[in-house]
Amino acid sequence: MDSQVMPREQLGVCAEGNLHSVYLMFNAEDGIESQLRPCVANVAQYICELSDQYTDSAFNGFVAIGANYWDSLYPAKRPAQLRPFPAMNADNRDAPAHEYDLFVHLRCDRFDILHLVANEVCQMFEGLVELVDEERGFQFMDNRDLTGFVDGTENPKGRHRQDVALVGDEDISFKAGSYVHVQKFAHNLSKWNRLPQKKQEDIIGRTKIDNIEYASDDKPLTSHIKRVNLKDENGNSMEILRQSMPYGSVKEQGLMFISNCRNSVNFEKMLHSMIHGDADGHHDHLMHFTQALTGSSFFAPSLDFMNDAAN
Repeated sequence: MDSQVMPREQLGVCAEGNLHSVYLMFNAEDGIESQLRPCVANVAQYICELSDQYTDSAFNGFVAIGANYWDSLYPAKRPAQLRPFPAMNADNRDAPAHEYDLFVHLRCDRFDILHLVANEVCQMFEGLVELVDEERGFQFMDNRDLTGFVDGTENPKGRHRQDVALVGDEDISFKAGSYVHVQKFAHNLSKWNRLPQKKQEDIIGRTKIDNIEYASDDKPLTSHIKRVNLKDENGNSMEILRQSMPYGSVKEQGLMFISNCRNSVNFEKMLHSMIHGDADGHHDHLMHFTQALTGSSFFAPSLDFMNDAAN
């Protein structure tokens, strides 16, 4: 691929927020890679074309390939930082790994269109993969997590979203692709809602109603914001683009946490800071009220990469 021509990113990676989402996790059947390669490219291309057809309801999505399945599907080359999910455990804080072969992420402001497309995607994959998990996400109040706090306030804005989420010239074969980490968190809302509001705010590090971040000196070292706002050795913010949404029903509900980034280091450091904490063991106290059920690592390549590999 000519490095002068920018490969086409999958539009869902950096898309702005939506009202609804569908998350489809698949495992591939054995030995079907030669059929699956063109199929993956077709599904990604189809999702891209639908974003034109359903502009009014802001349809978007992306297809990502699991870290453990990548070499089977695309044996010729691998994204430089694609690694299995970094499972971690400390005391009662658990971030388990639960890998899948394919992840299809669909979002839209109309639920009926999402339902239609999710069915079509499954039909396109028929006989090649098995649908292992499906969740449906929704926007809650004004972009709040089910804890009642606004989620994703720190997200990069505008063109900066691409800078944070998309691989650049540092790994030219995978330019315009994105490292994707997904965790399904089930919240213990009855336990959380018994806390006084001030205690909740101290755990998050910002006010609940008007979403004002605590001054730096006032933030407890165990607050969520303190644990996830990290800097590298040069003092630069280690940013990720969060595409998370609340999911579930009354029986089980929480957050589908989705990180898109041009590297996998930022997410891994963030998770370590939440679970293990800093040198003095200050971990993220939000972890006392939510449980990660899954942890999966994927890469969402450019449309051009998938097309080239399909031929």
